[in-house]
Amino acid sequence: MRFFTLLAALLVGSTSLMAQTGIVRGKITTVDGKAAEYVNINILGTRFGTLSDASGRFEIKNVKSGTYTLRVSLVGLETKEQSIQVQSGQVTNVPDIFLAENANQLQEVLVLAGAGKYNEGEVSPSLRLATPILELPQNVQLLSSKMLADQQVTSMSDGVIRNVSGATRLEHWGDMYTNVHARGDRVAAFRNGVNVTSPWGPLTEDMSFVERIEFVKGPAGFMMSNGDPSGIYNVVTKRPTGETRGEVGLMLGSFDFYRATLDLDGKINDRLLYRVNTMGQSKNSFRANEYNNRFSIAPVLTYKLSDKSTLTAEYIYQFARMSNVGSYYVFDTKGYATLPRDFTLMEPGLDPTTIHDHNLNLQFQHQLSDNWKLTAQLSYFDYKQQGSSMWPNAVNPDGSIIRSVSIWDASNVQKFGQVFVNGDIKTGVVRHRILGGLDLGSKEYMADWNQAHALDTTGSFNIHHPVYGMPANGFPSFDRSKGLRERAGLYGIVSQSYTGLYLQDELGFFDNRLRLTLAGRYTDARNNDYNTVTSAKRFTPRVGLSYSINDNTAVYALFDQTFVPQSGLRRDGKSIVPMTGDNLEAGIKRNWFGGKWMTSLTVYRIIKNNQTVPDPSNGAGESYVVQFGQTKTEGIEFDLRGEIVPGLTLVANYALTDSKITKSTTESEIGNKVPGYAKHNGNAWLNYKLQKGVLKGLGISAGINYQVDRTTWSWPGATGQMPLPDYTRIDGGAFWENGKTRLTLNVFNIANKYLYTGASYGAYYYWQAEAPRNLRLGLIQRF
Repeated sequence: MRFFTLLAALLVGSTSLMAQTGIVRGKITTVDGKAAEYVNINILGTRFGTLSDASGRFEIKNVKSGTYTLRVSLVGLETKEQSIQVQSGQVTNVPDIFLAENANQLQEVLVLAGAGKYNEGEVSPSLRLATPILELPQNVQLLSSKMLADQQVTSMSDGVIRNVSGATRLEHWGDMYTNVHARGDRVAAFRNGVNVTSPWGPLTEDMSFVERIEFVKGPAGFMMSNGDPSGIYNVVTKRPTGETRGEVGLMLGSFDFYRATLDLDGKINDRLLYRVNTMGQSKNSFRANEYNNRFSIAPVLTYKLSDKSTLTAEYIYQFARMSNVGSYYVFDTKGYATLPRDFTLMEPGLDPTTIHDHNLNLQFQHQLSDNWKLTAQLSYFDYKQQGSSMWPNAVNPDGSIIRSVSIWDASNVQKFGQVFVNGDIKTGVVRHRILGGLDLGSKEYMADWNQAHALDTTGSFNIHHPVYGMPANGFPSFDRSKGLRERAGLYGIVSQSYTGLYLQDELGFFDNRLRLTLAGRYTDARNNDYNTVTSAKRFTPRVGLSYSINDNTAVYALFDQTFVPQSGLRRDGKSIVPMTGDNLEAGIKRNWFGGKWMTSLTVYRIIKNNQTVPDPSNGAGESYVVQFGQTKTEGIEFDLRGEIVPGLTLVANYALTDSKITKSTTESEIGNKVPGYAKHNGNAWLNYKLQKGVLKGLGISAGINYQVDRTTWSWPGATGQMPLPDYTRIDGGAFWENGKTRLTLNVFNIANKYLYTGASYGAYYYWQAEAPRNLRLGLIQRF
């Protein structure tokens, strides 16, 4: 800290003669008066440029005083230039610039060009950072709705992570929640800037109401909550744009997969905007008796209180009706994948699991001045589940198994309040991007898993010659006469409440080419983990440096700490102490060919204290955890995203990860790998579309996911554990699109490989198989 303070002082002294700067603002519209989105705006002869937003507006800050030429361009449109005069300390308002095309023509150009859809340079306001991605001292990856739609991703747990370096998802519970791991641990789940991570949640978001997903590596989540040092992902939902437009989507696929979506975006008048997204889906499985049917609706209203203030109200409802989630697991004493891929323990007579998930979000934004903005947000989540799970009471070498169905009724209620300010000011020759705010949150998860029923008697069900119908002991009949809280009891409730204060100042020197970030967060948290109450208070600092070598290249270095209250139950009865972490990270980022595509290369080291993992001695129905003294995770990450040449878009990434136990009360644990990652993880997805000729708009897609040296879900110290094999999955397809229509056919697992994840569980193994070769055919129609 002393070094960085001295450095800042020296920089201030050495830049006393720097020129003052101004701001350039304007709006791009079409001839029919509609806003023009994703149009390139550049100031010739400088490194400054940006894209117009959904309302057609743009803003370029930190421009030196002088006379310039402003260029407006988009592939397929006529380029326009306009002279502007910038004065220090003032805002230059450029007169509205009109494009010769109408809104429909512009939309067609955008679709065919793919402009701004794969590589976006700004994070969403919900991340609270007003700094372009290129200048951020951290690895941040944005997944746009365009990219996810091209890959026919339908939910957060359906192929999203292939687009991010080092991300893995080892196991799942019937698409109930998405448990993403990166950099040696689970990354925290956020939605619109609030931390919704819970022991069994949140319910995985359907992509019908998702605008983008932002992956932030490292503990930058400390500004929004108690983020894990591995990172966060932030799901950003669709909001009104002020333009009247819509989209309908139809999709069908293997295993009785049927899906329909509708997106309506418009305005009632100039002050009241709306957007509604709905989805209905019916889906079976390659395993018998397994299904997952869902419905969602997400209406949003934005009211412009004035030219400077807006109020947005959003409601998201998701409903799921699915088979017993334990059916995804398969068990055998002999090892992994010893049974046919479509084998199941599921009985057709088991009652379904139903989930009702509600989310209400209220957001107020007020532009205090040209340089200061206030945001306040309230979020409420209410998740209700009624159903069951399944796990064996016994797995024997001869293949006989006793399937046990346990009740799983649950409630997950979360409440959040946030208020923060963003400022962009100058003191002398130093630019300050300031962020400060207050963060409040409370979470309570309760579940009844205290009732269980064995379907089988000894020898009545055998995995090698299964017989389905009426099990030997019949089906369970659970007692729900009491309320869930009473049934959950002392050891079925997990709760957390916290208060956080944070402040960050990004100081810009040498015309903002060198940026020094100084930040800190104070957190006061209280946990109740299965009747064990703990509280802790902690200050966590953050120091970062970022330097722009030229207009398109930046290097950075970062140090920060994190503090994460944890939930869990130890077998010895001791309290679960919070996890703390230190993160060191350095990297280089570059925009290529005017920002059409971007690359980033990152190296990092994370030290974590008191990390929790499942207890390797857990028996049936037990969920104890153990805490390591210290773990160290090191790695390298490379990401590439964007339009490489006209018509060719590419997403590619690679990560080398090494995560080991470095301190433990048990000497034999030291040096063991931490579960939940692949040492080598590489992904790629490309689209190539013909740009001219009779077949214009026709294209092909191809993707691959490759993982080497995978660790399992269980504690790596388990005796006699069999390693997981390497993983390779190849996907591909074809598509055709014009300005309003896109038809896509994708084939997944083209090689039809038996793909799975799993772990050792004492005397036996379990695994979860992925689907064999399957396809999806989708139609998107815009209007």
